[in-house]
Amino acid sequence: MNSYNNTSSGAGVFKSIYPYTQEVIAEYGLMDDTTIENCLQQSTKAFKHWRKTSFAERSALMLTLADILVANRDAYATLITHEMGKVLREAKAEVEKCAGCCRYYAEHAEAFLQDVPQPSDAFKSYVTFQPVGAVLAIMPWNFPFWQVFRFAAPYIMAGNVALLKHAPNVCGVALVIEKAFLDAGFPAGVFQTLIVDVTKTEAIINHDIVQGITLTGSELAGSKVGALAGKAIKKSVLELGGSDVVIVLEDADIEKAAKTAVQSRMQNAGQSCIAAKRFITVGNANEAFTDAVQKEIAQLIQGDPLDDTTTTGPIARIDLAENLEHQMRNALIAGAQLTLGGDRHGCNFTPALLVNVKKGMSTFEEEAFGPLASIIHANTEAEAIQLANDHRYGLGGSIWSKDIDKAQALAKEIESGAVFINAMVKSDPRYPFGGVKKSGYGRELGSFGIHEFMNIKTVYVG
Repeated sequence: MNSYNNTSSGAGVFKSIYPYTQEVIAEYGLMDDTTIENCLQQSTKAFKHWRKTSFAERSALMLTLADILVANRDAYATLITHEMGKVLREAKAEVEKCAGCCRYYAEHAEAFLQDVPQPSDAFKSYVTFQPVGAVLAIMPWNFPFWQVFRFAAPYIMAGNVALLKHAPNVCGVALVIEKAFLDAGFPAGVFQTLIVDVTKTEAIINHDIVQGITLTGSELAGSKVGALAGKAIKKSVLELGGSDVVIVLEDADIEKAAKTAVQSRMQNAGQSCIAAKRFITVGNANEAFTDAVQKEIAQLIQGDPLDDTTTTGPIARIDLAENLEHQMRNALIAGAQLTLGGDRHGCNFTPALLVNVKKGMSTFEEEAFGPLASIIHANTEAEAIQLANDHRYGLGGSIWSKDIDKAQALAKEIESGAVFINAMVKSDPRYPFGGVKKSGYGRELGSFGIHEFMNIKTVYVG
């Protein structure tokens, strides 16, 4: 384990603040340059050994890690809730999802990375996949466990080692994840947490030991990190913002579409890149869908995230809650109508619905990161597709129709990394995950994601 301790080294501190009450629950001293360098050296030392381990060895450790996650689920979930405000049952589900991701790659990584024969004029030719070394992950707070395991499980199973720079408000989560890896038996240095601020990021990216960078975060953060990685000539994967659409056709199952759309929009207090944010209704579907969505939202309870009856916890930070309120007010000034919710007290924002939202309004053009849904009406299916695509982001989207053939045809027209038909968009270890346009580039998860930070090497035997 690295030499980090939970005291200030004179370089400043990060504070963990419980969003529901604004109580400071912990402080974490930032690492100084010497400690950072020691972590990087430990990383490269670990890689020299780890890259030579067998898939069987890696798999056994990854399965043990999954067991540790399940055994400590409740404690981890409580920490998640305290640091970023997610309702407790959602936090428990997040930890369980991480365990499933560990098991998935423990079982499938070897098959994903088998040599691939390539017919040629050679006696023998094939493509082989080899790990590159230390991958730096810059991760957000909204799914503080899942975002980490989404990159760590495949990359470590592939023989790489991981360096985590987590969001400042979830340092406690970052450190317990590192401890979980160590408790599972992974060698020191295979997974390390760096408690550092953005002023240290460029130097870490530029360090010769770091061979790749993966970031999940805002468009602005992605632009800056992508530029730094490009300048250093290092591979990067960026998973950035989203303003996913739910397109409801006239023949849709309205009740199911509304229930699923609200679940997608409001889970995690609406703080998800792949949350449904723009509800686009087609033709006569508008009135019935709007009524059904209002009924679903009206049943939600915003409150204490540790209370089992609460459905919607607080937004993670005051500034984020204020920004959502600002976006809502700008939309109202532009002509949208608020049919329910929208009250803010500190980080607590009551689930809200805007109707009559049009292109050009704030909640159409910007990513609304909180429990606020917008309904946009389209007269035709062609107009709905145009509205869906006329946006800077292209992460995911869903189409609701009983005509599956038509829905699949429309899915090909949507400019996004994923389209789910009659289902909620989600990330899953089995499917590649990522976006197009300003939503970023590269893929996580599935067989595609594990190849992102591999040396894809041609071997030719003459």
